[in-house]
Amino acid sequence: MRKLFGYILSPLTVIAFFLALFIFHPLQWIAYNVFGYSAHKKVVDFLNLCLFSTFYLTGNRVVFINNQNLPVGHPLIFIANHQSLADIPPLIYYLRKYHAKFISKIELTRGIPSISYNLKYGGGANIDRNDSRQSITELVKLANRMKENKWSTVIFPEGTRSKDGIVKPFQVGGIATILKKCPEALLVPIAINNSWKLTEHGLYPLGTFIKATWEVLEPIEPKGRPTEDLVKEAEIRIKEALGQLRSPKS
Repeated sequence: MRKLFGYILSPLTVIAFFLALFIFHPLQWIAYNVFGYSAHKKVVDFLNLCLFSTFYLTGNRVVFINNQNLPVGHPLIFIANHQSLADIPPLIYYLRKYHAKFISKIELTRGIPSISYNLKYGGGANIDRNDSRQSITELVKLANRMKENKWSTVIFPEGTRSKDGIVKPFQVGGIATILKKCPEALLVPIAINNSWKLTEHGLYPLGTFIKATWEVLEPIEPKGRPTEDLVKEAEIRIKEALGQLRSPKS
């Protein structure tokens, strides 16, 4: 029955989603070129509110839970599992006061209304996965911006989206590079649940009547610990929050 509703309601969501991208593209250009970073960021924040609000047209719910007292004006590394492209708009909007920047494939900086413009000028890192030197350079630049501006970043350390919601092993490389340049950053795990169901069949049909949650977990203080241990702890906390930890055998 949900899939049937998906066939009926998906066009509304897809049209509204892409309409928002086209409308906000020139607004971003004006904000950035006339008024600067702060105005551009406000436009991007509102854009992403509009983007995830389109999910409601298919009867879905976005629930963002943040009961943590995270410091504002302090670099944070948000570490999240990655289930779908739907993960990103709620993260941008609800983490807006932390100036959270994303690490993206350089291919995404071309050809996508609004999204490509924001990736070019929003302050994140756009990496070429076939060029390790370029990738490291971009991550170092991002870490320096985090340190200088007290910004944050969002990292999906699985490296790719999980199509069934099962958390893949976390990779350490990008987090280690940023921590080396910005060692004062706190690590903040975020557990994303059920967003994969929103796009389980692609854009048509979209999932319907699904409650997807984003939960900010207790931050991890690096304190000079090995990055491998920190990332593993974040992975375990996220799996625990999602109920994906196996009970030890007695």
